[in-house]
Amino acid sequence: MSGARRLGARWRRRRPVRTRLALAASAAVAVVAVGVCAAAFVVLRYAMYRQLDLNLTQSATQVVQQHRGAAPDVLAGECRFLSAPACAQIVPADPAADARKPHPLPVSAPVREVAAGERAPYFSNTTVAGAPARMFTTNFGEGRALQVALRSDTVQQGVRQAAWLLSLVGGAGVLLAGALGYAVSRTGLAPVARLTATAERIAATRDPRHRIELPPGPPGREDEVTRLAATFNTMLGELEQSVTAQRRLVADASHELRTPLTALRTNAELLTRADRLTVAQRDRASGALARQLREVTGLVNDLIELARDEEPDPLLEAVALRPLTEHVVDAARAHWPGTAFTLWVEDAALGLTLPGVPARLSRLLTNLLDNAAKFSPAGAAVEVALTTADLTVRDHGPGVRPDDLPYVFDRFYRSESARALPGSGLGLAMARQIARAHGAELTAENAPGGGALFRLAFGATAS
Repeated sequence: MSGARRLGARWRRRRPVRTRLALAASAAVAVVAVGVCAAAFVVLRYAMYRQLDLNLTQSATQVVQQHRGAAPDVLAGECRFLSAPACAQIVPADPAADARKPHPLPVSAPVREVAAGERAPYFSNTTVAGAPARMFTTNFGEGRALQVALRSDTVQQGVRQAAWLLSLVGGAGVLLAGALGYAVSRTGLAPVARLTATAERIAATRDPRHRIELPPGPPGREDEVTRLAATFNTMLGELEQSVTAQRRLVADASHELRTPLTALRTNAELLTRADRLTVAQRDRASGALARQLREVTGLVNDLIELARDEEPDPLLEAVALRPLTEHVVDAARAHWPGTAFTLWVEDAALGLTLPGVPARLSRLLTNLLDNAAKFSPAGAAVEVALTTADLTVRDHGPGVRPDDLPYVFDRFYRSESARALPGSGLGLAMARQIARAHGAELTAENAPGGGALFRLAFGATAS
């Protein structure tokens, strides 16, 4: 048995879903069709024999009313079902008192028991004069039993005809069930087939721009399979965006790395001929090489940081924002001595904490302060404010052009005014990614009175 079950399970696994669904639907409809036909046959057979039994009961009642008190042999004679619709006879309980033999209707021990009042009336099937008959035996009174018989061959023929007709209906129902099961599986799994074809096409072409064609209909009334196809389309859209972003990142990174790597190679080749250079030329080449190495190293580190998606759970801790912000502002003052940094903390935010990685949050704030310091005029202040709702960094520079606002957080994006300044265009992109990894949102806007304002909204993550 276990081997048969394993063979059946292996067969089910190897069959396509459409075939299994068609077989299941066909089997369900076929079982219902066969069950209905069988039930109809049972009900029809019962009804036909019930009608015959009612006729026998009526005939027996008429005989009782007509021959009450008559002699036992009053109904003697042959039963050929020719002159009368029913054949009847009266049988005494005592066989010794029964002078008429043979009887037209069969007499058995239960008939004598009914005559003696020891058994209830009953119906039985028998043969009379070579023809099938239905017989009713009941008490006639005074120790006698009344037997009434009617031909049942017409009823049996009707039952056989009903059986053949219902068998044909059941067979047609099974065939129809197979056709309906195939149609249901084909129609119901059409989106799944399109989904499979789309997935195979994407796997073959590596092009996530393909989509599954959805059936027309009002939104909100889709079935489960259509919703699955719509979800798959959404996933394909996300995949396409991810692939596009990855390709753009690789292209931008290669473009950004080409210039410093070329300069590195030039300075390295220059230093290989150091014996032909003056001391000043060697020092300039060595300084340029070291500076370009730091730029490439910083760019590579930024790309590695951007490649991270979420913060590892083991590194998360409750970070106190006020000490972290004070530390980052102090570091910025040392790094940008020509820029004045001011910090204001709301009283309610003194004990504010945020689940996260301290080093990453420090990198986020450092990038914001470095960006503000780059665009601040000499002697202008960079204002940092911490409240229970957000942290803002404002500079008093030229602000952000409206055309540039939608792109300030894009990787390697640098406005025309920023292309002459140091940097790779990854700082703000990294800041937003770190913010979202910590459940916060970083936005940019132009502050009233001039300058750019960057807002880090904590949402429900801070406490």
